[in-house]
Amino acid sequence: MSLQLITYIIVGLTFALYIGIAIWARAGSTKEFYVAGGGVHPVVNGMATGADWMSAASFISMAGLIANMGYGGALFLMGWTGGYVLLAMLLAPYLRKFGKFTVPQFVGDRYYSKGASTVAVMCLLAASVTYIIGQMTGVGVAFSRFLGVSNTTGIFIGMGIVFMYAVFGGMKGITYTQVAQYCVLILAYTVPAIFISMNLTGNPLPQLGLGSEFGDSGMGLLQKLDQVVMDLGFAKYTTMPRLSTLNMFVYTVSLMIGTAGLPHVIVRFFTVPKVKDARASAGWALVFIAILYTTAPAVAAMARLNLHATVNPSVKKVFASEAERNAALFAPDGSIKYDERPAWMKRWEVTGLLKFEDKNGDGRIQYYNAKSKNEAFLAKAKAAGWAGSELSVNRDIMVLANPEIARLPNWVIALVAAGGLAAALSTAAGLLLAISSAISHDLLKEKFMPDLSEKGELLAGKIAMACSIVVAGYLGLNPPDFAAGTVAIAFGLAASSIFPALMMGIFSKTMNKQGAIAGMLAGLGITMLYVFAHKGIFFIKGTDFLGVFGGKANFFLGIEPNAFGAIGAAVNFAVAFAVKNMTPPVPEDIAAMVESVRIPRGSKEIGGAH
Repeated sequence: MSLQLITYIIVGLTFALYIGIAIWARAGSTKEFYVAGGGVHPVVNGMATGADWMSAASFISMAGLIANMGYGGALFLMGWTGGYVLLAMLLAPYLRKFGKFTVPQFVGDRYYSKGASTVAVMCLLAASVTYIIGQMTGVGVAFSRFLGVSNTTGIFIGMGIVFMYAVFGGMKGITYTQVAQYCVLILAYTVPAIFISMNLTGNPLPQLGLGSEFGDSGMGLLQKLDQVVMDLGFAKYTTMPRLSTLNMFVYTVSLMIGTAGLPHVIVRFFTVPKVKDARASAGWALVFIAILYTTAPAVAAMARLNLHATVNPSVKKVFASEAERNAALFAPDGSIKYDERPAWMKRWEVTGLLKFEDKNGDGRIQYYNAKSKNEAFLAKAKAAGWAGSELSVNRDIMVLANPEIARLPNWVIALVAAGGLAAALSTAAGLLLAISSAISHDLLKEKFMPDLSEKGELLAGKIAMACSIVVAGYLGLNPPDFAAGTVAIAFGLAASSIFPALMMGIFSKTMNKQGAIAGMLAGLGITMLYVFAHKGIFFIKGTDFLGVFGGKANFFLGIEPNAFGAIGAAVNFAVAFAVKNMTPPVPEDIAAMVESVRIPRGSKEIGGAH
């Protein structure tokens, strides 16, 4: 059976499962649509939260980033997992106790202002829509390769699938769909990793394989990878990347507090019966997340090593000396002929995400760091007739291509396709629900149409979700960055706007509505200004305005736009407290309510607004 047919079968079966679950668990009320009725078991909710949180950035892009950045890619591991702990410990139980459907509803009630709720909706939409762009980028990458269609067609197919199970099922359908998607994505991530770890190190556990000996080389896997990348002019894999220490710090902080401010993850803690269950489901989610996140560094290192070994077969051989190793590497037959490239390269070239340009006309593929600062290496490359690196590899393909590179069975390759799509679609569904509830419940019901019936609110929510799918799909065709980079921007927007408002709302009895509103607007505004200056207004190419700031990229202390959320959050806090001190104090009943929410016992019923 061909790879294409097996892929169609496995991906088709998983999609049928998702849609079947959505139909079985379709929402019949606003409570089921928004929070699955509030009766989800903590273990089930933990698994659904894991799928909701581990997006295309985690499954498809993160290991590619680590493979590309080496040690520096650990900032994504630290930021995202650390942020989840922050969310579970500092926010989730208190928000669950408050007992509202959505983040804007909490903000509106806590800050006794519909204006604050409206601003929170703006912040939520900015972060969530940007996040969905990253998911659609991942969907396009997966579909374009495994279903043999263009990136554009892949995004359209993904839009249709999300529409089916998100619009019809609401949170109830999404919850149980995400449990199935978690099972698919975690198997798709770990099964190939086990195979590859066994092949390279003889150790079936990838986490241990990363520190094991590479074959019979007498060298550890990471030691061997360091040797290979340095032989090809790249920076040492296990050292600090190009990012400065300041950028590493603010990037990590931005991802951490952005995670804790993500509305689509926060709402998951409203789906359990009690505050105690919210804490338990947070713990279970961390366990389920850890399975993938502890595997990712091994997947990254092994994918990078396998890629180089494909282009330069001598990489896997053992040589007596460095001179012999370099002689084999720079020999006329040291790199593979383009006409004899493996089938996986041909398949990925069709997508445009893998490109070859024969710069020296020798018909072979040279893949190395042509911009290396190592003059001795560049001299060897020039002497060998190399005229520049000829292979362009999109970092988002590393995980999806990894089992193909390692020549694993076709069913494993197909399983990875299903896993990548499950990761992207599960998070997209959660984000769309957050957008839907913000528009239908927090804007229409709470502000503009208070007499809207439950049936009308459900219909408005579904229409808002459908429109969001169209907008996200369109923006996904021209994303501002690769999948994880786009998601990092979304985290920055959440970090600069939503997180400070939630923290001050829970832990400061004196923060008033004026301070919260001013803080959210200032944090979101300055972050969007910095991002749009680099990426274009609303990410439209050609509309960036760096010239206004002297034309220099990263003009504020050298900080990258993807990491600017931490700065925006600091501005948010500073502005909020400054305005608070110049405006009327918080009403006594609001201060008493904040005090009661912080008591770790009891729980309000969900759905108080209904």
